Amino acid sequence: MRYLLDVNALVALGFLQHEFHERVAVWVRTSVAMGTVELATCSITELGFVRILTQAPQYGFAVSQARDLLLRLKAARVLKFIPDDHDISRLPAWVKIAKQTTDGHLARLARAKGAILATLDRRIPRTFQIPAGK
Repeated sequence: MRYLLDVNALVALGFLQHEFHERVAVWVRTSVAMGTVELATCSITELGFVRILTQAPQYGFAVSQARDLLLRLKAARVLKFIPDDHDISRLPAWVKIAKQTTDGHLARLARAKGAILATLDRRIPRTFQIPAGK
């Protein structure tokens, strides 16, 4: 199974002090150890990762630092890259408000590329919610 990590899942995986780092890291370790899981990013999730780490004062990253962290994370976790060739015409019907546009785009992109969007957000339809630890 291939999973496209959404922005929040990618940030949680990459930033050790994130409140959900352990949750995402455990899921990634467990899934990858089974050998049947492929994790992926795309241009939107990578740009979102850099944007969040540089805009949020509690993270304190410069763009170059966030970029370097993402490149190290991609190398260590062997994250695949899914090219994004979808335009606005492919938004799912459930997208009704501005806040849902990126989630809808990512969910549709994942599905079109044989993946499923992996997220911490229970409000996004037809996605995989990364499980909480026991």
